[in-house]
Amino acid sequence: MLKDLINSFRIKQWVKNGFLFAGLIFDEQLFAITPLFHTIIGFFIFNILTSSVYLINDVFDVNVDRQHPEKKNRPIAAGRISERTAITVAVTLISFAAVGSYYLSSKFFLICLIYFLTNLLYSKWLKHVPILDVFIIALGFVLRVAAGVSLITVKRFSPWLYVVTTLLALFLGFGKRRAEMILFSHDTHKRRAVLDGYTLAFLDQLITIVSSATILAYSLYTFSAPGLPGNYTMMLTIPFVMYGIFRYLYLIQVKQSGGAPEETLFQDVPLLINVFLYALCVLILFYLK
Repeated sequence: MLKDLINSFRIKQWVKNGFLFAGLIFDEQLFAITPLFHTIIGFFIFNILTSSVYLINDVFDVNVDRQHPEKKNRPIAAGRISERTAITVAVTLISFAAVGSYYLSSKFFLICLIYFLTNLLYSKWLKHVPILDVFIIALGFVLRVAAGVSLITVKRFSPWLYVVTTLLALFLGFGKRRAEMILFSHDTHKRRAVLDGYTLAFLDQLITIVSSATILAYSLYTFSAPGLPGNYTMMLTIPFVMYGIFRYLYLIQVKQSGGAPEETLFQDVPLLINVFLYALCVLILFYLK
């Protein structure tokens, strides 16, 4: 049962909470002891919070998940964990996250509260509303960045990164919806209801718009945001962003994958190498001046 509970925490998806470190990295405080300590603690608190949300979401979706070829094996959908047990554990995790976030920072606590409430609404209602469902997912990523920023004293962090994060999250969200459309193309009665509000042509158009906007917004950030390395050297990172977006487009449109972006990141070697090189380039530009 303990193993099933840990699986229900979806630890693999904690990689999304790495966005909490964006403020620390892009504000040149990665090696400052106190900000780094606060961000690490905040990261683990946010992990606890997101795991509680996943548990609640699995309870809400238990009947739908039982019709899904992969999700039917989740512990709650498979009946290995009762819904009552899942809710009890979720409430316990929420309590720990609430107390921990409050003592860490009042702003961090407020952002955690907003994240939890919006995801609660998403799990119960908003996930069934086309377009708005993906916007709520994007909001979750923006709140992660804001949560990280709330834990440090910002000096150089640019609001442009909120724009880039929003667009990137929309890109990944619509890409995930497209992958789900392909997965259930021959078995439409088993797919989630919100997919009835999409078509492949519509999703491809949305993906084209947000991918183009992401590249443009990031490019504008690299040469117009204050506090960046001199001589516009941050523009050297643009090719990595472009390749990452193009590679993901290749995966969802040619390879028909991308249903779980966090798994795609670790399973696709070229994409993983690209992310590593981008991170290395950012660290060199910001910290080895």
